[in-house]
Amino acid sequence: MFNLIDKVALITGSSRGIGKSIAECMAARGAKIVVSSRKPEACDAVVAELTASGAEAVAIPCNVGRKEELQALVDGARKAFGRIDVLVCNAATNPVFGPTAEVSDEAYDKIMTTNVKSAFWLCNMVLPEMAERKDGVAILISSIASFYGNRKLGMYAVSKAAEQQLMRNLAVEWGPHNIRVNAIAPGLVKTDFARALWEDDKRRAIMEQITPLQRLGEPEDIGALAAFLATKEASFITGQTIVADGGRTIGDPS
Repeated sequence: MFNLIDKVALITGSSRGIGKSIAECMAARGAKIVVSSRKPEACDAVVAELTASGAEAVAIPCNVGRKEELQALVDGARKAFGRIDVLVCNAATNPVFGPTAEVSDEAYDKIMTTNVKSAFWLCNMVLPEMAERKDGVAILISSIASFYGNRKLGMYAVSKAAEQQLMRNLAVEWGPHNIRVNAIAPGLVKTDFARALWEDDKRRAIMEQITPLQRLGEPEDIGALAAFLATKEASFITGQTIVADGGRTIGDPS
């Protein structure tokens, strides 16, 4: 049960943090992994770790904000392994930590392109081939920031809310072809991406206090969930945003 033997998983932003954990968890269940992020040396390092553990993996660097590089990523994955069974859109950016009034047009475009349009592009590149085989899974990594107003993560939250609606649309459109599309909305996870939040002792203590499980997330908390969603045991789950936040969004903040 819960295996991904002979499945091919393409994971963007998989050289560190949540993306790397997803790669590790899927590889541990037998998947062949396409590791991708902007820096070739970072991708190569993850591939070296995966292959040392007995997994099959290749590195294909890519800037998800460039459509031609995404197409090269998809083509490279197919050349390496023949097909793509699992697509994980994890790469994201947030260049502005502040109110939306401080978001320039350039920053807005970067956030929306990296966090939303890249997933739109990738799914349109990958899902049609999945439909031909009547089998496939796409997972979009969102955020609990999309569920409430934010003073500091406003535009990032907007992009993650848009990503969830994209997921629902794709689930409806591709469901008849046996393609499942879901999103994961993590809470605060101890990654480089969120380092400014969890390395602040005062902020971290507050977050731990208002989280029912009394701790922050670890990358493997999300990696294991993504791996589950890719297995046949999750074959009746589609169009859903699975929240993994230690209970943060259901807790009493007082």
